[in-house]
Amino acid sequence: VQLQASGGGLVQDGGSLRLSCTASGGTFSGYTMGWFRQAPGKEREFVAAIRRYGSGYYTDSVKGRFTISRDNAKNTVYLQMSRLKPEDTAVYYCATSSAAWGTTSRADFGSWGQGTKITVSS
Repeated sequence: VQLQASGGGLVQDGGSLRLSCTASGGTFSGYTMGWFRQAPGKEREFVAAIRRYGSGYYTDSVKGRFTISRDNAKNTVYLQMSRLKPEDTAVYYCATSSAAWGTTSRADFGSWGQGTKITVSS
């Protein structure tokens, strides 16, 4: 599976962005799709994921601000981000998982996109 992420950019504190990740070369609807992020000097961390049948789950720091969704007809997963904070600044990666449970572990995610950078200015 090849993943192409887009939608990053520079936004002010409190602003919004929507990330997209389009998959090709696999059965998109069969995967859990996830978003991770990596800030400078930090480990890559889980942000959100959405199971095959559309139920999403989030890390605590983004609950109520971020919404993950998917369009299986377009092979695309989205991450709508609102009320962005400077601490959300990172490179955001999408990834696929065959796991049906609510995994947040990087080890359970296989194919990774190239990342899209978000900078939130204060």
